[in-house]
Amino acid sequence: MSSLRIALAQINPTMGDFKTNTAKIKRNIIQARKADADLVVCPEMVICGYPPEDLLLQSGFLAANEAARQEVARETQAITTVVGLAYGGHGKTFNSAALMDEGKLLDVYHKIELPNYGVFDEKRYFAPGRQPCFFELGSWRIAITICEDLWIENGVAESVIQRQKVDLIVNLAASPFHAGKQSVRQKILNRIAQRSRAYVAYVNLVGGQDELVFDGNSMIINPRGEIVAGAGSFSEELLLADIEKPSRLASPRPASPKSGEYDGGLRIKRPLKSNRKAIRIKPVAKKNRLENIYSALVLGTRDYVKKNGFKKAVIGLSGGIDSSLTAAIATAALGCENVIGLTMPSQYTSVATRSDAGRIAENFRIRLFTVPIKPIFAAYQKTLSGSWGPAPGGIANENLQARIRGNILMAFSNRFGWLVLTTGNKSEVAVGYCTLYGDMAGGLAVIKDVPKTLVYELAQHVNEAAGRELIPQSIMERPPSAELRPDQKDEDSLPPYGVLDPILKEYVEEDRALEEIIAEDFKKSTVLEIIQRVDRSEYKRRQSPPGIKITPKAFGRDRRLPITNQYRP
Repeated sequence: MSSLRIALAQINPTMGDFKTNTAKIKRNIIQARKADADLVVCPEMVICGYPPEDLLLQSGFLAANEAARQEVARETQAITTVVGLAYGGHGKTFNSAALMDEGKLLDVYHKIELPNYGVFDEKRYFAPGRQPCFFELGSWRIAITICEDLWIENGVAESVIQRQKVDLIVNLAASPFHAGKQSVRQKILNRIAQRSRAYVAYVNLVGGQDELVFDGNSMIINPRGEIVAGAGSFSEELLLADIEKPSRLASPRPASPKSGEYDGGLRIKRPLKSNRKAIRIKPVAKKNRLENIYSALVLGTRDYVKKNGFKKAVIGLSGGIDSSLTAAIATAALGCENVIGLTMPSQYTSVATRSDAGRIAENFRIRLFTVPIKPIFAAYQKTLSGSWGPAPGGIANENLQARIRGNILMAFSNRFGWLVLTTGNKSEVAVGYCTLYGDMAGGLAVIKDVPKTLVYELAQHVNEAAGRELIPQSIMERPPSAELRPDQKDEDSLPPYGVLDPILKEYVEEDRALEEIIAEDFKKSTVLEIIQRVDRSEYKRRQSPPGIKITPKAFGRDRRLPITNQYRP
């Protein structure tokens, strides 16, 4: 038997911060070498961050990738290293993996299967690779692949790997999170391992990049499809493991050509390390659905705020469930000392919601400012009365109050340099139950991809995890209301969220047609009204801040529809 010690470097890069990213990669290589690893593998595009989008069209960006790769190469003494980067050559740009050893670049693999769906636009930027990449390390035959290469069943990469009869497939990934994604990945990796009768070492990015969150969950799977080692989720980690080459894969292979190449691959002559203390594999704590979603929201918020140079965030605390959950996420992400609450009561704000806003600030230990909007609203009405006339303002007055609040939040942001976190949920954003330049004004929409029914589940999760009632039960039980007119309730304008959310899931996330949704026993008039509201609200969403993706299809990068659009179901 021949033991290979492999290290998977689960790294959180910052887009375009080559200095910081390179330093992280080098630290992981040093740590892996100190642990006597034979091979260290870093994630897809880790040198520059993923997805770089139109940065790839700037000539200096590819040069910066190459300069960083060269610096990383100098750290590869006595350890074979595979690192993901953007690579330019022959007038083309590739999503690539650099194979380096002893300070030298041995080969560059270019990703073959380029995803072009959902949040991915790789065919816009990259040329597909044409050649697989194999190398030998000791007695191990190893194939390099990048993310989507293994997602395409019976694709080019899988077919070539099976013909080559490799012992280990390394897969560099930048696979963003959504609820349920981990089980999908594991199923794919299991299939590849069993079909190829090889180990699969999967190393994924971790961290937030705009709307996307990468969850890590790197893993090593044996030829039987079993996880033999796994990294944690939503945090950086160097995963180390010893894997034994199965005897059935150790059969003699054809003689190598005299050039030293084998089947188009390279042979690294350095022998595998021996007489080393065995690595103790720690069991990975599995998170449930709500834990994963909450962790993604916390990490996405933390990285968005900090990677964009902010230190503190401000939230409009209404005393409702949405702002309460946003406060919980923000304090978990940034620390209570870096979160500020701003309550802006109007003449329609109830005593109960005023009280609950204060309780939220107290429970999460955040500073709270109170700025009543009634005098400002009265001044607006007086100023506008000459043009508007004596008639009631109706929806205009409701939106005016929301915009006053948005204006105040942005004033605090400008005055103190705080990032405004908006508090609208996916259900509201979907049907346009939100005010442009009002409650939609801000820098990050934390729960923009969280349906209202899930907001309640997550709020309950916050309380259960804390072992106490951080979000008061009174907030959970109070009927949702924007409180912009007397006795206003969300259900005056919307179907109950228990009806609305399932319809939105089918229409927005699953692209189901009107007839298909009605067949699920929903009332036709209700479904038609919701679909029309979703379609009419595209212009609002296009102007809203980015929100953290936690569902299979989020508004923004995932779902792109024209604003000017007369098609109706």
